Amino acid sequence: MTTAQAAAQAPAPAPALGEVEVAALRERLLRLDTAAVADAMDGLRIPAGVLPGIAARTPDAVACGPAFTVRYRAVDDDTVFRGAADYLDDVPAGSVVVVDNGGSRTCTTWGSLLSSVALDRGVSGTVVHGSARDVRESRSAGYPLFSTNVTMVSGKNRVMLDRTGVEVDIAGTSVAPGDWILADDNGALRIPAALVEEVVRRAEAVERTESRIREAALGGSRLDEARARFGYARPWEDGGEDDRR
Repeated sequence: MTTAQAAAQAPAPAPALGEVEVAALRERLLRLDTAAVADAMDGLRIPAGVLPGIAARTPDAVACGPAFTVRYRAVDDDTVFRGAADYLDDVPAGSVVVVDNGGSRTCTTWGSLLSSVALDRGVSGTVVHGSARDVRESRSAGYPLFSTNVTMVSGKNRVMLDRTGVEVDIAGTSVAPGDWILADDNGALRIPAALVEEVVRRAEAVERTESRIREAALGGSRLDEARARFGYARPWEDGGEDDRR
């Protein structure tokens, strides 16, 4: 296949969303949860985009927005002191910072100072493939912080900023700049930027389907009958009987 033929067969990239569209999409996503989004992605027959091992450090908090990616690497010259990486001033409000420190358990790349500044700047949250620290302070402030591990050991003079705005690998799941992240108490998901609007639409249908099933079952219907009636097998299609009046 020639390069031209391959380009012709590739799906067209989604048009860039404006600020108003991004804000509206984020508002819709915040009304959902990762379970509904995972079901929606099942309906599209694409991988769920789970960021393996990511756990909430701030219970009941949600991070939702386009990914601002950050990649670290080990310090290659320990004769020169390496301080904290300075990139936070470049993170747009509403973004989710996705930090790849290789899943490190030995040192941290996120602490309370970054949480305080990020919260003040309107950053939606942070997901760290590696360790965070000062989790009590982040939790008290209500900053949505997620990570694979926790340690008190600083990353200073251990790791250094490699690059921002590049594709990162989170334990086997790739996250590109601009992909959407939704993280809650269930964990964290990556939604491909080109599919986010369709995924949100389907996830909203999943929520409606489950709500109808729950209402029917709690109202006295058999659960199996309610599931069959409202299309539980394919909830993203918003199928079955809609008994709303």
